[in-house]
Amino acid sequence: MQEKILVIEDEENIIDLIKLYLSNEGFQVEGVSDGGKALEAFELFKPSLIILDIMLPGVDGWEICREIRKSSPVPIIMLTAKETEVDKVLGLELGADDYITKPFSPRELIARVRAVLRRSQAPIEEKEKLQFQDLTIDLKRREVCRANEVITLTAKEFDLLKFLASSPGVVFSRDRLLEKVWGYEFYGDLRTVDVHIRHLREKLKDDVENPSFIETIWGVGYKFKGK
Repeated sequence: MQEKILVIEDEENIIDLIKLYLSNEGFQVEGVSDGGKALEAFELFKPSLIILDIMLPGVDGWEICREIRKSSPVPIIMLTAKETEVDKVLGLELGADDYITKPFSPRELIARVRAVLRRSQAPIEEKEKLQFQDLTIDLKRREVCRANEVITLTAKEFDLLKFLASSPGVVFSRDRLLEKVWGYEFYGDLRTVDVHIRHLREKLKDDVENPSFIETIWGVGYKFKGK
């Protein structure tokens, strides 16, 4: 079955180029150029991944990302002409999994799409669940619960939590986390890790000052405290 990519972009020529690149790689691609119609297209098409432009008529990419994240962890790659750190961090704050800056090469686009999909569709682990106090990480279903309450994570947040929780007590630097969780295809900075750690703590209701799970090792990185 072809994996489905939804492109939300106001420039039709860019939609056509992305369709050409990704269709040649075996993906089924649909495009929408009006931000006001993006959420409807998302519901109807049910994509495996979204490529989302920031500057859109009707509703901008920030708002679309925010609305999608209320109900779905579908991977999102933000597409932007802006290069400032503020814009990149805001996209990550809203739940984007990656970003790519215009102009981009076909090779970079394809690499990012494949990398994000690979992380979101990781194979079933030999151990199906990790249990720490009242926190359950279901590796098979990619589901996280705390005190029997399901917690919705993005694909990247889940991958980061899984990686840390799979080695409780081990301290990982930000560089190492970027390498192992985001992969060599990701051209990011260390702030990316901090943003995702903050999201995880908020969703897990993990106290920064007295954490039950994710602990900051100042000047080094992070570790999962475990049992």
